[in-house]
Amino acid sequence: MSHGLWLTASLAIALSLGGVAALDGKADDLRLAQAQAPTFDPDKPYKIAPDGRVDWGTYDGYRRFNSICETCHGFDGVGSSFAPSLINSLKRIPYDKFVEIVASGKKDVNSAQNLVMPALGTDPNVMCYIDDIYAYLRARADGVLGPGRPAKHAPRPDSAKQAEDSCMGPS
Repeated sequence: MSHGLWLTASLAIALSLGGVAALDGKADDLRLAQAQAPTFDPDKPYKIAPDGRVDWGTYDGYRRFNSICETCHGFDGVGSSFAPSLINSLKRIPYDKFVEIVASGKKDVNSAQNLVMPALGTDPNVMCYIDDIYAYLRARADGVLGPGRPAKHAPRPDSAKQAEDSCMGPS
């Protein structure tokens, strides 16, 4: 699923969840983002050079994950008493399922636990960067990126700024 496709899916989910006000007037922006979205390979969404330099998306995914998701899923996605390890989860769930869970939420309740993942489909701070977050977590799950802040990263490309502006609005 490409960046543009998740935008369309996010709009559909948001509308079905009553998030019309949150995404009102964004339809044209979403179509623009689809047209400008870079190619995204969910099987290997990251690029890591032999010297350890990561692509911008993977680096940005690290930043976004650790500012939003790590509260529950633990630093670097290793899990916590609140939520499971995403490093382990991404070894078995595909990209589209990951996006579905993030956008729609998930509830696992049994006699031993009550785990609730909130629906984040209308949160642009998550959904505008879902591909980057996935790339970072997938690199961790694949064992090609260790814990902690990547020491070296590619500069932010113009396409990342354009995608952000089309999703979040110009800064």
